[in-house]
Amino acid sequence: MAHTAPRPRGMIEPAGTTDVFGPRTHRVAKVVVPVLLGVVYGYWVAANRRYGGPITVENFLYGFFAGVVFSLLFMALLALAPRMRRELHAVLWAALIGSALGFLVIQAPSPGVLRSTILGLVVAAGVFLTMFYRFYTHEDATGHRLK
Repeated sequence: MAHTAPRPRGMIEPAGTTDVFGPRTHRVAKVVVPVLLGVVYGYWVAANRRYGGPITVENFLYGFFAGVVFSLLFMALLALAPRMRRELHAVLWAALIGSALGFLVIQAPSPGVLRSTILGLVVAAGVFLTMFYRFYTHEDATGHRLK
């Protein structure tokens, strides 16, 4: 059998980063991803709000503005949160995702305010734990990424 000769790890991976995409792609993705998520979120809000009824201008505009607000909040979080300590960073992500889900659920006619609030808080708690763990294991106490 033929085997490859063992090589040091440095010959397999280039020194430094193993990032597949360049800086330009990351700059574009910081705008494109929130916009696409905003479109999906806005459509979902509008669909929940009309509850199988006809599409109206009011319904379309409601979903459009909900998507725009979600996209702007998401972009603001991407820009501002990495400069904060990991605890506050995780709280901001949890607040965005929990409130977005609670708002999405309350648009449907059947669930009440209490049910959507509890669901939003449960999801926010899960997001907080997940994000805090991620930041705790990938950053030092001042918020700088570990290499």
